[in-house]
Amino acid sequence: MNTRIHELVRQIYPLEQAAECTRLLEAVLTRMGPRLQGPAQPLPTDRLPLDESDSIVITYGDQFFGGEGAPLEYLLRFLSEELEGHATGVHILPFSPYSSDDGFSVIDYRSINPALGEWRHVRAVGAQFRLMADLVLNHCSSHSEWFAAFLRDEEPFRRYFITAAPGTDTSSVVRPRALPLLTPFETPTGEKLVWTTFSSDQVDLNFAEPEVLVEMFDILLSYVEQGAQMIRLDAIAYLWKELGTSCLNHPNTHRVVQLYRAVLEDVAPWVVLVTDTNVPHDENVSYFGDGSNEAQLVYNFALPPLTLDAVIREDTGHLQRWAASLPQPSGATGFLNFLASHDGIGLLPTHGILSDAERDALIQTVRDRGGRISYKSSKAGDIPFEMNVNYLSAVADPNLPETQRAKIFLASQSIMLCLAGVPGMYIQSLLGSTNWAEGVEQTGMNRSINRQKLEYDSLVADLAQPGSLRHLVFEGFKRLLRARASDTAFDPGAAQRVLPSERELFVVVRKNARTDSTVLCLQNLSSRIVETTIPPDVVSGADERSFVDLISGDRFYPYWTSDGRVEIGLEPYEVMWLKVQ
Repeated sequence: MNTRIHELVRQIYPLEQAAECTRLLEAVLTRMGPRLQGPAQPLPTDRLPLDESDSIVITYGDQFFGGEGAPLEYLLRFLSEELEGHATGVHILPFSPYSSDDGFSVIDYRSINPALGEWRHVRAVGAQFRLMADLVLNHCSSHSEWFAAFLRDEEPFRRYFITAAPGTDTSSVVRPRALPLLTPFETPTGEKLVWTTFSSDQVDLNFAEPEVLVEMFDILLSYVEQGAQMIRLDAIAYLWKELGTSCLNHPNTHRVVQLYRAVLEDVAPWVVLVTDTNVPHDENVSYFGDGSNEAQLVYNFALPPLTLDAVIREDTGHLQRWAASLPQPSGATGFLNFLASHDGIGLLPTHGILSDAERDALIQTVRDRGGRISYKSSKAGDIPFEMNVNYLSAVADPNLPETQRAKIFLASQSIMLCLAGVPGMYIQSLLGSTNWAEGVEQTGMNRSINRQKLEYDSLVADLAQPGSLRHLVFEGFKRLLRARASDTAFDPGAAQRVLPSERELFVVVRKNARTDSTVLCLQNLSSRIVETTIPPDVVSGADERSFVDLISGDRFYPYWTSDGRVEIGLEPYEVMWLKVQ
């Protein structure tokens, strides 16, 4: 165990607890380390083990069902048959037995939900695709054996959870839901108020207790043993609890992330660490740490609402300025770019970017298009936290013809795919799904609107039906993925330059200096024909004063001005990725 691990443990815990934590952690690493096997190919030492060909499908393990076979078998069949050559990774959302929140209230971390399949099915997916697994470490289910033992006042579980005395002032604590922070539970010694940040069924784990920290390390490494090459730290921003603070982004939370990174580098250096922190953008990017000691990938939470705002208002001004402010890719870290997920579209990342009036207008449009709004508690009262809506339904007016809806939607997705980072594509977006209002009625949960499960054979038939919304979206998505994978300019470490342009357009230049490859990406996010001018320094390397559009494969001959600029006109919602050199 390296000195960095020892140092971090001493920073997190008092001396006596640190010694105990180190002893327990050494035992886990000694036992688990030899059981972990990484990829056969050599790992890059200066950059992420990911390139332009990599993209991640985000899905539930039971997304598909049929007459025969486990849902995980149908998932592998879809990935290998319908997406062959178009996606390299899959994020299977929590696959353990659970009691609520579609998997994020884990009953038993070491088991596979039998409704999905078995561990062998997970390993089969991981053998063909880069597997991302969730480590739901802020909380577990109130129906878990851990919590049952806590209620029985048994060791060591009596210390696994956090309690507070009646009347405790918790007003400073930030909560992601408009729900009570403390939930009463009956025990043999009387009623106890237990810390429940997310819901009464999701009881927070006490990471001030070293045994909890070490237990979660053991679970993490067991996922790596089963084939996970990426680990997502779910809701990590809320991990460390200290009364009198917001309990959000606590310094010890960052130290725990650093400890996870240090341990993985010691025993499983091929594993990529990903943080899930739906907080304002500046706080979100703090989970890169110093660029080498925390997460390698951070979810780009500001991208979904800013892209949606740009399309709805046909004005990319905020999106342009925000994207231009992003740090240049280091190659060693990057964003996991996404527009849709199993959760809603977060509103917190828009604070400081959108005005209150613009945010209110965005919320109203989502409501008008069938979405719901979820709230969180704050000192100022309950405030909008996220918009629960299918991204296609939100970004494209449902009253438009399906061909037009697909075109608008794919224009929005092209932004996610061309920006520096690794794209994460939610399965419902790939499949051209729309709002599932019936799901909200069935479960009473707003987030169910984007979590519909699908019968496999019917879905495949819909995807193959020319002219259907699913077919238009799925085939269009695959064209974009092929274009991205075809050029090293889309490597996560390649440079990114956002060009100031007309408010309807989003224009970005990706350049890979290592391979001398440049691609000019243009997206018209409006219903109007728009012309733009590209400066000479971007297009000076063009051969024969023409370009190849990587998406269509066509050669494009623009108008060149006498001073070396290029004038390009784009049709409504047209997307062009032009190879410059």
